[in-house]
Amino acid sequence: MAYRIGPDWQMSLAQMEEALARNPFVECSATQDKSVGWVPPRGELYGPLVEAIGGQWILKLQIETKAVPGTVVRRKADERIQEIEATTGRKPGKKESREIREDVLLSLLPLAFAKQSSVTVWFDMDSRWMLTDAASQGKSDEVITALVRVLDGLPLTLLQTTVSPQAAMAQWLLTTNEDELPPAFSIERECVLKSASEDQAMVKYTRHLLATDEVRKHVVEGKLPTQLALSWEGKASFVLTESLVLKKVSYLDGVMDETGDKEDKFDADVILSTGTLGPLLTDLVQALGGEMQLGAASSTMPTFAPQAATDSPFV
Repeated sequence: MAYRIGPDWQMSLAQMEEALARNPFVECSATQDKSVGWVPPRGELYGPLVEAIGGQWILKLQIETKAVPGTVVRRKADERIQEIEATTGRKPGKKESREIREDVLLSLLPLAFAKQSSVTVWFDMDSRWMLTDAASQGKSDEVITALVRVLDGLPLTLLQTTVSPQAAMAQWLLTTNEDELPPAFSIERECVLKSASEDQAMVKYTRHLLATDEVRKHVVEGKLPTQLALSWEGKASFVLTESLVLKKVSYLDGVMDETGDKEDKFDADVILSTGTLGPLLTDLVQALGGEMQLGAASSTMPTFAPQAATDSPFV
């Protein structure tokens, strides 16, 4: 997910390191169900919390959660409530029952297994981009919250383009002339089409040629793409979503360096991946009509005319 950093916000590498150090990751305590904090992105103990490589800044947010199944909590709480009824002859009220459930949860948390996940954050201060490898909005919101908590005044806006991804993907699927596709991009063999009608009919293509009349007919009939697999200049492939999220990003053969030791490989991976994703993102924004300015309206749904699937349906 890509965000634009406000033009006036500035912070040095040292200032960011100091800011992140105020909220380092600490494992959940015995009765804590969640912990969020920053860890060294290189994975080394006591390493820097911000890695600056080739002018790019890399951060990593660590998230640890402990969950107790709700059915277990309810069963244990019901046992306590029944015991109180049997020994005192009274039934606990709503407030007391809620407190019992909370006490049961706290007693079971020390026995729960902890689950850890991490999200990598990339700051490109020259291009004023901030990207996360969190594909879900919820996980990305958690990253933004953690960043805003420690980086004073950080202004971030979600990337928006003049033409919506869904409208652009629909047009690309409808074209019968490859020269009309955006330069540097190729349509691959994966797509999800979904109807906006009440039945929300959906068609999913996997490992399937998409430049067919069948696919065009689905689009003309109102099933619009929510996901479309693309490749960029033979260097990277990804799935573009209707909300401008890049999923399943992978680098094609020969892009990433598989040699060298662990430390050198980390540096090389950052240089090669950011050096690929930066131009890819620039070309994608251009293919979607450029970045939408604040206050402007995005071009969303295309208007379909009642004509053959092989003709242009845009009016």
